[in-house]
Amino acid sequence: MFIPGLRVPESLELSQPLSDGLPRRLAERLAALRSRIVVMAAHEALSVTRPRKRTFTQHGGSTSADLLQALEEYLPVLLGLVKEGSNLEDKIQFSWMNQEDDAEETALPSSWYEVLSVLHMMAMLRLSQANSLLLPKTSLEGYHTKVSEDNKRASVEIFLKASGFLECAIQHVLPRISPENRKGLPVDLSEGVLKAICMQALGQVCIPLLSLCQPFLLFIFLGNSLISQDSCEDQFKCPLHSSSCHFVHTMQILHRY
Repeated sequence: MFIPGLRVPESLELSQPLSDGLPRRLAERLAALRSRIVVMAAHEALSVTRPRKRTFTQHGGSTSADLLQALEEYLPVLLGLVKEGSNLEDKIQFSWMNQEDDAEETALPSSWYEVLSVLHMMAMLRLSQANSLLLPKTSLEGYHTKVSEDNKRASVEIFLKASGFLECAIQHVLPRISPENRKGLPVDLSEGVLKAICMQALGQVCIPLLSLCQPFLLFIFLGNSLISQDSCEDQFKCPLHSSSCHFVHTMQILHRY
């Protein structure tokens, strides 16, 4: 599926602006987590544009899985800036840039904008992972091998996670951003684009499902009511029924604020 260019965070000083409103230890942790993401995201963006030159080192090299883990660690700490009663929501000017257009840099004084950008990056990384799982591999003999059923099942799970992050952004983050700041959002973070990508991700789930659950779907199309979801899951291991919504934890955190 089509994936918009990865948006990456720009470096900024966090410790000093937050020193009056956050305990020093928490402010330093927030700054350290974001600085780590800045470095890792820069490497990830480079690997997308120059995949053959991708390297992995102990000095900042990263994989998308490492970056996702860093984002998941950063998000709960970041949400401390927007909790009820906090006066820090608009104290920091967060800046992000689209990797495909150096001129497209958006800086807004809103911690919710930072939350939205983090969720967007998590979704884009997941979509990229799912895409790679569905690409046929080339054998040593030069033939394209079929995509394995394990990869198809894994891609369904990942597409659902990506759509969940986007749905969370649409339902729980965008409404928290002030109308003035929403006008300054880049096109990639507009409600219409987020909804379109979310629907596209859910639509992509059908591709592996058609092969994984073909017998089950065939019975439905023929109007046969004898087969149940349970028997589909037991016999054909349809991943749609057994997949877990990884983003639920994120939504539970957001509901606190």
